[in-house]
Amino acid sequence: MARLKGHIFNVIEDLCYGCGACIGLCPTNALSMEGLLALVEQSQCTYCELCLPSCPVDALLIETR
Repeated sequence: MARLKGHIFNVIEDLCYGCGACIGLCPTNALSMEGLLALVEQSQCTYCELCLPSCPVDALLIETR
């Protein structure tokens, strides 16, 4: 899967409550959980957006740098 350049994946910490819905959808295993917060390994994320619709509180963002 090609990696989009000039993007960054952010988790809005005030919204994420650790449901983990996004974790299983990541094709590159870039997402993990630490306590009740989703974390992303930027070097593994391709910014494919597959995880975004899974978040019930819209805590996941992919932004252009």
